Amino acid sequence: MKTNILVMMGLISMAVSTASSKEFESSQYEKITQLSGVPWGIETTSDDQLLITLRDGRVVMLNSDTGQVKPINGLPTIYSGGQGGLMDIVKSPQKPNEYFFTYAKPGADGDGGAPTLAKATLDQHSLTDWQDIFTSNVMVTTGRHFGSRLVIQDDFIFMTIGDAGERENGQDTTTHAGTIIRLNLDGSIPDSNPFIANKKFQPEIYSYGHRNPQGIAYHPRTQQLWAIEHGPRGGDELNLIEKGQNYGWPITSHGKEYWGPITVGEATEKEGIAAPKKVYIPSIAPGSLYIYPSQTFPRLEGKLLIGALKLTHINLLDVNQAGQVLEERRYYETLNERIRDITSDSKGAVWFSTDSGGIYTITRSNNVTQTE
Repeated sequence: MKTNILVMMGLISMAVSTASSKEFESSQYEKITQLSGVPWGIETTSDDQLLITLRDGRVVMLNSDTGQVKPINGLPTIYSGGQGGLMDIVKSPQKPNEYFFTYAKPGADGDGGAPTLAKATLDQHSLTDWQDIFTSNVMVTTGRHFGSRLVIQDDFIFMTIGDAGERENGQDTTTHAGTIIRLNLDGSIPDSNPFIANKKFQPEIYSYGHRNPQGIAYHPRTQQLWAIEHGPRGGDELNLIEKGQNYGWPITSHGKEYWGPITVGEATEKEGIAAPKKVYIPSIAPGSLYIYPSQTFPRLEGKLLIGALKLTHINLLDVNQAGQVLEERRYYETLNERIRDITSDSKGAVWFSTDSGGIYTITRSNNVTQTE
């Protein structure tokens, strides 16, 4: 089903509340296929096919031209429960058929899963040489806050890990919960990690004080690392991630308790704690973060694209070198879909998945009439 629309459904900006027609991109979106299960991560292959992870523990390959879907074999046993299961996927910059995965590795008694980073090689429709290169010391038994997004910067891989549904984990640096970790691509610990010589910290930790970061992206032009995380009730945070910083959870928060109007934590900001660059109130429930790299959509190039789960849209942010948010826009609110993951292919077409199982693509349209 192909539908011509004005992609940018509305403009929300620091200084502008309405938008002229010049602010809108013309596009068309197409629903390519409907999958069973939650398509948590999507990644293009070298020939622009899509590998899609499903939270229930499966991987499928989508032919982007025909819409044909084929299962991929060779996965390990995966714990699937609550928010955990098979989660993110990114391709290796070093080997063309190698991919990194995050998943919940089952505990010995099967009750819960540990956020784990693995790599494997794609051989036609099978994954071979599956290798767990990092298993966190977090056994998530609450079903909540696995985190588990990935991004690669040069020879490093970053992995987000949620607080496992236990607030105190955010400031407990003996656990990997509530952190962003940094590893070499072979799973070893970089010598330049900030806490490698501090026995009060796990050596993989790059930053801590996070609640449930489900989006992370590296901006190649500004050389900045961005992450976005869920707040409790209101207070989703966009953070500029810097080496060794404490991002405050649960000491600082802009969200409220689920059971009442009381703000979580001691304050919204506090000395010695890195403050967010943007706070969403009410929560959009961010499920992913992607920096659009192409000139196919010139107004999107270099912008942050965020999949919103609760408020069901693609959230666009324009940020400057200083980390200031200049503008926010919201796409596809009328789809009423929980947007889970976003990527693009070599032609600049945007792909996104929804929690209902939909896989969509957005391409340029030369025939759309632009209106206010």
